Amino acid sequence: MPYPSDDPSVPRGPGGRPALVGRRVFGSPARRRVVYAVVFELLAVLFTTLILAGGVGAEQGPALLVAVVSSAVALTWNLVFNTVFERLERRLGVTGRPWWARLAHAVGFETGLVVFLVPAVALILSVSLWQALVIEAGLIVFFLVYSAVYAYLFDVVFGLPDSAA
Repeated sequence: MPYPSDDPSVPRGPGGRPALVGRRVFGSPARRRVVYAVVFELLAVLFTTLILAGGVGAEQGPALLVAVVSSAVALTWNLVFNTVFERLERRLGVTGRPWWARLAHAVGFETGLVVFLVPAVALILSVSLWQALVIEAGLIVFFLVYSAVYAYLFDVVFGLPDSAA
């Protein structure tokens, strides 16, 4: 369904709707990825600390350390993964970020994190690799949903990246 404004300076969000900001905010795809990742990780530190301290019963200090280490690893992985993912989108000609592309993005990202984070969680929380994997599995379930919702809302506010527009 077309929308009244055909102004090319207004980025399009999911479904072709004009982005909430009503103008282009990011000067480059790299800047968009950095803002996307930094905001995502700031919220992730908060959520991870709350989940580990409140839900798993970890002490606040180690819970915060896990959150910060996880965030640093995830931020680096996010920048690398999103760059590769957007190149793949362009190569495959995927536009509009359909649900299956968002799901593939979330699953691919989280799978990569497991490889890096399970040993770190085990070390910081002084638990076995199995216990760390179980903790990570719980966090993965949360972050799979969080990743998809965050990506969608980011696109609603700022518009789709050029690779998916």
